[in-house]
Amino acid sequence: MIYEMRVYRCVPGRLPALLQRFENVTLKLWDKHGIKQAGFWTTLIGESNHELTYLLAWESLAEREKKWNAFMSDPDWINARAASEKDAPILANARNQILQPTAFSAVK
Repeated sequence: MIYEMRVYRCVPGRLPALLQRFENVTLKLWDKHGIKQAGFWTTLIGESNHELTYLLAWESLAEREKKWNAFMSDPDWINARAASEKDAPILANARNQILQPTAFSAVK
């Protein structure tokens, strides 16, 4: 198992729109494409309270490539993303890392 950590920094004031998009649209589309989330967090104390951090769980890089590409090209996602940003952009930037658990990790 590998994990992908994604951190989205929102344009100030747009975090609620991002959270709403995940809750109402994105998670349903992930279910459709077999994408498994391992958790979501907002920043309580830290550099920015305009961030959403989440983890995705993958069996392999090949699984990630196949499922993520299918999700990103899904017309329902493309339309929902555009609709959620019709008034203003949501993200200032996004970054991701692929993480591999160590031998002593509680999460495997």
